[in-house]
Amino acid sequence: MSTVTDDTRATGMRLGLPLAIAAAFSFGMSGAWARGLIDAGWTPGAAVTVRVWVAALVLLIPTILALRGRWRALWRNVGMVAAYGLLAVAATQLFYFQAVAVMDVGIALLIEYTAPIAVLLWLWLRHGEKPSRRSVLGAVVAFVGLVLMLDVVTGTQVNLAGILWALAAMVGAATYFVLSARADTGVPPIALAGSGLLLGAVGLSIAAAVGILPFRWTTDDISYRFGTVPWFVPVLAIGVLATALAYVLGITSTRMLGSRLASFVALAEVVAALLFGWLLLGQLPDLLQALGGLLVLVGVVVVKLGEPVPAAEFVEPLPEDAVYTEGRYQAKS
Repeated sequence: MSTVTDDTRATGMRLGLPLAIAAAFSFGMSGAWARGLIDAGWTPGAAVTVRVWVAALVLLIPTILALRGRWRALWRNVGMVAAYGLLAVAATQLFYFQAVAVMDVGIALLIEYTAPIAVLLWLWLRHGEKPSRRSVLGAVVAFVGLVLMLDVVTGTQVNLAGILWALAAMVGAATYFVLSARADTGVPPIALAGSGLLLGAVGLSIAAAVGILPFRWTTDDISYRFGTVPWFVPVLAIGVLATALAYVLGITSTRMLGSRLASFVALAEVVAALLFGWLLLGQLPDLLQALGGLLVLVGVVVVKLGEPVPAAEFVEPLPEDAVYTEGRYQAKS
């Protein structure tokens, strides 16, 4: 039995790790592609609405298939799904696109990736889960890195609006982590992602239709560092590669690696954002910002190392004939 278990874990690691890295790089390219659209005249609201609609349509059929026989589970958790779609998906992406419209892509994403610290504070204030000394140390390191990254100490003028948008995206990302951690809903992960994206797309469209969300777009060609492309190229790249594919890869890899390891690998998204920001836009942080960004990443890693390992991480791998019934996996009788 132990040999089978070891083989299963080794196989999951071999497959899950490259899938998790691919997911991080897929997510990481969205800001750079979106900045090209915004510079060409698209509003952040239009860019994110199109992104979410494309991804929702791509995942529509897989979502319907995953929900066969489980529609009651979706209805029982309609409030959670609504919060996931409107806050964790739509609002987070909108705030991030608003941030990258006025600041470097990599810097905006680094601010957003302080979300684990917000989760730490939420669990402490809401549930009384006092953070460990290691987690507190990590939060302090990340805060120092954030100050350096924003060039506060040098007196350089910072874009306050961009920082506030990025911090709002951080709150949305924290909401995503909190809601995604709920494993007792009976809603399959792919169905949660697909239904959340669809609900988010509808919500953004309604906000645009009534005039709450500025919505302006153009069919002009989009310019990037490497040249000019038709408008639909970045739209498809954002919707298919940076959203639909990224969610599928992320869900699959998380189930193979476990949420703890997968969340560490997801930090590669920051590296990807910096890389694509340079490749597509020519954006690079200066030396002080790079040092601050490194401290932010180190701080987040230390925070996560200070978290208790969930008991679910120690559960033996499911047998190959396991089936999903009544909201959980069971061995086939």
